[in-house]
Amino acid sequence: MTFHLPDINSLTDDALHAILDKARFYAEGNNDKSLNDKIIFNIFMEDSTRTRMSFEVAAKRLGAEVINFTAKTSSLNKNESHADTFATLNAYHPDAVVLRSAEYNAPRFAMTMFDCPVINAGDSFRAHPTQALLDALTLQNHFGDVTGKTIAICGDIAHSRVARSAYDVFDRLGMNVHIIAPELLMPKASEFEKARRFTDMDSGLKNIDAVMMLRIQKERMTEGVIGTDIDFFIEYGLTQDRLKICYPDAVVLHPGPMNRGVEIADDVADDPYKSLILKQVENGVPIRMAVLDYAVTR
Repeated sequence: MTFHLPDINSLTDDALHAILDKARFYAEGNNDKSLNDKIIFNIFMEDSTRTRMSFEVAAKRLGAEVINFTAKTSSLNKNESHADTFATLNAYHPDAVVLRSAEYNAPRFAMTMFDCPVINAGDSFRAHPTQALLDALTLQNHFGDVTGKTIAICGDIAHSRVARSAYDVFDRLGMNVHIIAPELLMPKASEFEKARRFTDMDSGLKNIDAVMMLRIQKERMTEGVIGTDIDFFIEYGLTQDRLKICYPDAVVLHPGPMNRGVEIADDVADDPYKSLILKQVENGVPIRMAVLDYAVTR
């Protein structure tokens, strides 16, 4: 049966832990070149730096060839349908497809069009499973067992695929989750069901082991403006003073891209003891190596 990764909830517990374990194997500098002679299609319908580059590096480290598809220079700009585009690409018989799209549930549609594994590299505001997996790996590498640890996810929760997938994986690993945002940027009540909700930043940061900051995704907003960037930073920006509200050994994450001076202060983002942001970037490669290996070779 073909393995697909549209979201975290599509993973069994065995698959989740197998991927995290294999990622640790790759992060230690090991490699088995398991994808020699395989071809991976990177299909990116949205701009990306970290996700696209790390998937490409991951595939090449495993020995695969990578072909990058960019929507802006494709026949989609000549009004070809997504279905016809996917059917055309499937005719070239890739061994796996990595898909990033602004369309909600695009990976699940792609799963019906391709005869190979489809891995979601982010769709709409719905899901970004490999980002969540690398966040989990980063926290596990730092803390060891994360069971019982509490993380605060702060910022634009309503429009964040990262937050949704992060919540799913953190909950699966036994973590407690706080979500902190102004009312306008809070998700629906039916989402993040076990998370504690806070509209006051200082209240939400009490007894926290890790803080994940998110940027305001203005490109996804359909509602009114929430105020100026300076206003947001005053109310919800993560500063060194606010970081002191957390536990003394609390760490900071951010999936990027960062808007410095809006959701996070420079001296927090660059803190050599507290910030795990570059560790997240680094862990993108072993996680995506593990996902590609699991998808293609099982």
